[in-house]
Amino acid sequence: MGRLPKVGIRPVIDGRELGVRESLEVQCMDMAKAAAELIQDTLRFPSGEKIECVIADTTIGGVADAAACADKFKREGVEVSLTVTPCWCYGTEVMDADPLIPKAVWGFNGTERPGAVYLAAALAGYSQKGLPAFGIYGKEVQDGGDKTIPQDVSEKIIRFVKGALAVAQMKGKSYLSIGYSSMGIAGSMVDVNFLQDYLGVRAEFVESVELLRRIENNIFDQEEYAKALAWTKENCKEGEDRNSPENQKSREQKDKEWEKVVKMTLICKDLMNGNPKLKEMGFGEESKGRNAIMGGFQGQRQWTDYQPNADFTESILNSSFDWNGIRQAYIFATENDCLNAISMLFGHLLTNKAQLFSDVRTYWSPESVERVTGKKLTGLAENGIIHLINSGSTTLDATAQQLDAEGNPTMKAFWDITEDDVQRCLDNTKWPPATTEYFRGGGFSSQFLTKGTMPLTMCRVNLIKGIGPVLQLVEGWSVELPEDIHTVLNERTDPTWPTTWFVPRTTGKGFFKDVYTVMAKWGANHGAISYGHIGADLISLASMLRIPVNMHNVDENDVFRPSAWSAFGEGLEGADYRACGNYGPLYGFKG
Repeated sequence: MGRLPKVGIRPVIDGRELGVRESLEVQCMDMAKAAAELIQDTLRFPSGEKIECVIADTTIGGVADAAACADKFKREGVEVSLTVTPCWCYGTEVMDADPLIPKAVWGFNGTERPGAVYLAAALAGYSQKGLPAFGIYGKEVQDGGDKTIPQDVSEKIIRFVKGALAVAQMKGKSYLSIGYSSMGIAGSMVDVNFLQDYLGVRAEFVESVELLRRIENNIFDQEEYAKALAWTKENCKEGEDRNSPENQKSREQKDKEWEKVVKMTLICKDLMNGNPKLKEMGFGEESKGRNAIMGGFQGQRQWTDYQPNADFTESILNSSFDWNGIRQAYIFATENDCLNAISMLFGHLLTNKAQLFSDVRTYWSPESVERVTGKKLTGLAENGIIHLINSGSTTLDATAQQLDAEGNPTMKAFWDITEDDVQRCLDNTKWPPATTEYFRGGGFSSQFLTKGTMPLTMCRVNLIKGIGPVLQLVEGWSVELPEDIHTVLNERTDPTWPTTWFVPRTTGKGFFKDVYTVMAKWGANHGAISYGHIGADLISLASMLRIPVNMHNVDENDVFRPSAWSAFGEGLEGADYRACGNYGPLYGFKG
């Protein structure tokens, strides 16, 4: 609900008239236009809409111009501020002073006018006023009339804008908690203050019994249900029932469970975003939804001890397609792990792609693999692997059956996905009946193996008493093991669940000394996995939200944080902790 945020471009200028300002007007405004063109041509929202940039009506030479720009930005719904200039300006007089809008300043690196001098003065002013801003400054000197944006500058502009738009898209939305704490998992104990103070997100709580009420009273779109059930029967092939004969359910029971999990999917979708069809049916309150940008379902134990699990619901919602066709993926966490949902949301807003939800389950050393299989790991996997697997709720996009132009496995933004991509994902997924020793109420878990090799980034927000939230992340790759190795390893856990074999990029030191250390230092039982190496984007986003990063394997040269962070000491990670502690959460109070 609400409008999409816009990016505001602020061309600031030397306010001295009778020669100085007039000589810079065109160059200054051209910088703003070039930045806007770069942003609009490069980025899109996860929903598919293009980014809209708003440029100040005039260059900004003093406080009156700055106020006029601020007024326009407020009317236009600007939530991101990028200031550009090729010259000296009057630092604080032309400043953007809104404390809740992420801001960056690009100072042109040219010798004709002192754009770099203004950049330094502006950043000092922002730091002194407690308004952290990102500084953007090219490595190479450009000629005064050069209208191009250097590669290093464009990378920083795009990294900043992606993170800032993620901040803006979260603000004012909801996390939908269906049920509450699952099996004592701390991440599912939804912290309403963390959501509000750091993300600007409200928590909405709905008891699981609401699903039963809506099922029993037919509070869902009957036409969509018929369509969804037919699509499910055609495309979701039931897998082998691995339960013991005495624990296997009858065909009639399984068919009823299929009907129920489809209804659960429709209802969870309606709870998140509403459905105008319900109003036509006489359910006005139910039709409005909860304005949820993400959600989670408690499931275990009370629900799944006597009702079908939500694995199907979670998998389909987290995928980029369903019975209505190809669409934006939802962010929906199993076991109501709110912290993993947030981590998934970060990846989704930065990449526009579906996200994996997995248990970070097992580290397999090369020695252990050879002992149990008689085979050696090779290639990317030669130094060990991490088994990412959970109870069947991972996005079907993670089958890696979507193909790029060269035929390589990938995961795409939904508007790039083809019908053939969708069909391959469905054809390579089975839905075995749930293991009854875990799920007494039945249900169906997705079962697939992530194919090929894809660049991945796994991240996780954790809450630490006395510190607050911290973010950890690791870049690496999915790997495809030889079938004989995969089968032996997979059969040692629950083979009815989806598997992704993951290899982190190691450095030989610290938390990334080796694959075992990465596994040992991971801070929770779950991880959110995104396609691509997006660690640098996550680091920039975290700094905007004042969440320190406690673990990452991103090259130091790619770490991009507000300029004020350099005032908190030389070590990048220690400075990050001190800066985040100093400024406190973006929307709340320091603890």
